[in-house]
Amino acid sequence: MTPSDREQQVLDRIERARRRRAEVKEERITLAHGAGGKATRTLVDALFLEAFRNPRLEPLGDAAELEIGCSRLALTTDSFVVTPLFFPGGDIGHLAVNGTVNDLAVSGARPLYLTAGFILEEGLPVADLVRITESMRAAADAAGITIVTGDTKVVQRGKGDGCYVNTAGIGVVEHAWRLGMDGVRPGDAVIVSGPIGDHGVTIMLARGDLGIEAENLVSDTAPLHDVVDALLLATPGVRIMRDATRGGVATVLNEIARAANVAVVVDEDAVPVRQEVRGAAELLGIDPLYVACEGRFVAVVDAAEADRAIDVLRDHPLGAHAAVIGRVAADPAGLVLLKTGFGGTRICDVLVGDPLPRIC
Repeated sequence: MTPSDREQQVLDRIERARRRRAEVKEERITLAHGAGGKATRTLVDALFLEAFRNPRLEPLGDAAELEIGCSRLALTTDSFVVTPLFFPGGDIGHLAVNGTVNDLAVSGARPLYLTAGFILEEGLPVADLVRITESMRAAADAAGITIVTGDTKVVQRGKGDGCYVNTAGIGVVEHAWRLGMDGVRPGDAVIVSGPIGDHGVTIMLARGDLGIEAENLVSDTAPLHDVVDALLLATPGVRIMRDATRGGVATVLNEIARAANVAVVVDEDAVPVRQEVRGAAELLGIDPLYVACEGRFVAVVDAAEADRAIDVLRDHPLGAHAAVIGRVAADPAGLVLLKTGFGGTRICDVLVGDPLPRIC
C-alpha cells in the first residue's frame, strides 16, 4: 500500500465518522461539553438543534440575523463563567460586554443594546460586584452600547462560584452584502486579526495552580466593532468572520471547513503568537491554535483583496499584527491542514477534551 493510499484511507475514515448522526453517548454532562470542541458540537447538534431546529438557528452563527420591517437585525446571547473573576487585563464584567459586542460585530452588525443577567452566590463580597458592574459600564461606554434591562438571582453558598453573567445583545446590520459560509470558495485568503491565545493562557496562569509566571501577559479582551467595521467598509470581498473564543482559531477554521465543504490550509509559521504565550503553552502542553482569544477574529477574504484587508486591519490598534495565515482549497473538503515549520503537513482537527475549562 502506497503512502497516498494510506492517506486516502485516513481521509475516508474521517469522512465516514463525520457523516454519522450526532449522538450524545455520555449519561452526564462533562466539562468537555462546554469546551467548544467535538463534545460541544455533538451536544449542540444532537440535543439543542434537534429540539429547537428552525432556519434562523441552523446556521449556528455567532448571532442570528432577523428581518423586521425594512431593518436587518442581529441577535446574540452568551453566558460567562470565567474563573477567576478578576484577571490581568480584565474581569468577568469586561469580558461579558466585549464578548457580546464581538459576536454582533463579526456578524456584520453595529451593536446597539445589551441585557445583563447576574447569578450571584451567597457570600460574594459587595465590593467585588461593584467592581464588576463598574467594569461593565465602562466597557459598554467604550463600545457605544447601552445596557437596557437585566435580572438578578442569588443561589446558596457553594452553588454559584461567586458570579455568573448572562447577556443578550442586539445590533443593526447596515452593510448591503451578507456574510455567510456559502460565500467561501477555494482560493480565498484566511486572516487572523492579531496574536492568538493571549486570553486563555492569561486565565490559566491567573489561577495560580501551575506556579508559572509570565510578565506583561494580559487578556486580549476588547471590543472589535470598530476594526470590523473598517474592514467591511474597505473590503467588500469579506466572506465570513468569526471571533476565536472557545476552542480557539483551530476550532473556527474547522467550523468553516465543514460548513463550506472546503479545505483550509494553514501555514504554522504565519500564525502570530506572542513569545510569552508560546512559551507558557509549551509548558502547559497545549497548542496556541486551540487557545481562546477574546479580542481576535478570523476572516475569510477574497484573495484579490487580502493585501487591502491586512493594510486596513494594521491601521487599527486591535489589528496591528494581523496576518494572512492560510488559504481555502477545494480538497480534502471538510478538513483543516497545517503546514508545519518542519516541512510536513498534518490534520488540525477539533479537540475532544477540554484543556482549558472555565476561561470565558
